[in-house]
Formats: sequence, structure tokens, C-alpha cells
Amino acid sequence: MENYTRNLPHWQPADSIFFVTFRLTHSLPKNTLDELLAERERAEKDLRFRLKGDRLSHERYILNKKLFVKYDAWLDQCLAESPRWLAQDDVARIVMQEIQQLDGERYRLLAFCIMPNHVHLLVDMHNFNQIAITNQAGASRFYPLTDALRLLKGRTARYCNQFLGRTGAFWHHESYDHVVRDGLELERICSYILENPLKADLVRDACSWPYTVIRV
Repeated sequence: MENYTRNLPHWQPADSIFFVTFRLTHSLPKNTLDELLAERERAEKDLRFRLKGDRLSHERYILNKKLFVKYDAWLDQCLAESPRWLAQDDVARIVMQEIQQLDGERYRLLAFCIMPNHVHLLVDMHNFNQIAITNQAGASRFYPLTDALRLLKGRTARYCNQFLGRTGAFWHHESYDHVVRDGLELERICSYILENPLKADLVRDACSWPYTVIRV
């Protein structure tokens, strides 16, 4: 089972490397999200009308990459208005610890970057294709990556809310995941993760951001 659908489609082939982004709740304005989703729907409709088979898959892959760049740019632009709980050192370190805790249990960790309102995660799912014995009824039980994110986001939401003394949603319910197709793309994504704090004007030197780890 490779295709998992919530509000967005998720293609999760076995034994793949994934670039994942998940964000804090209310970190993007509704009108911005609506515009991005409408743009996606228009482009998807046009592709399905003109193309089929491998050509359709290839163009859809390119489209998703372009739309993600816009999505992530909006996250950086909305830093001033959105929740910034991850900008607190103690909160960021809770998330960092839990990301590393699942390394070797649910995925092989390649890289991550914790931004003030979102997280980039690069993981290798080779040999992590087993159905989770701890999730026998949930909708994500047949999808190892989705189930790993469910566990990660659930733990971090609980611990971060406890630290902040708040209740309610911490993360936006859905994550973005993208299959890494080759070594060149892997290199580009690692550079993207490393440079995100620099592009968002959070640091003058990308390597000085304390919440970035690159293991590739």
C-alpha cells in the first residue's frame, strides 16, 4: 500500500527516502492555504487533461516540487504572525530529542531543521516497512512513514504543550512528504534544509543555526 490520502495525496513507496515538512497549527493564514490548494487543483486538472502514464507522473512530480517551494516560502514569510513556539530553545530541544529518539526505531535519520514554526525532516525508510504492532486500528497503521510521523507529532505535541502550559492542537494535522528520487536530489534537499534559517534571515551563517543536523 503506497498511497495514503488525507486532505492531500501522499505517495509512500517502500524502501524510499522522504523529505518531510510539518508545521505548527495556524502557522499559515486560511486564505493563503486556500490559494495554494486552488492552484494545485487547477494545475492537476490541466495535467490530467493533457497527459497520461509516465509523462503525467513526471509532470505531477515537478508540480509538487514547485508548489512546495511556494508553501515553504510562505511559512518563512509568516514567521512574525504565526505561532513561534519552536523558537523557544527548550521547546525546540524537546522536538529535537524526539526526532533523534525514533532514529533506528522508525526510520534512519539523515537530516532535520527545526524552524520557529515548522520542521524539515529527511529520513530513510529502507528496512522500516513493517506494520507497527503498536497501532492495530489507526488509519496510518499500514503506512510506516505516516505512522512514524503520527508517533513523533503526538509525542512532541504532548511534551511541548506540557512545557508551555497550554492545551489544544500543537501541529497542523497534515504533513508534506516528498519521495527523494536520486542522489542529486538528495544533495539539493540537504542544502535546502541547511540554508533555510539563512534564507529566513534568522542567522548570518547557515551552520550557526543550533537546530539543524545533517548526517548524510
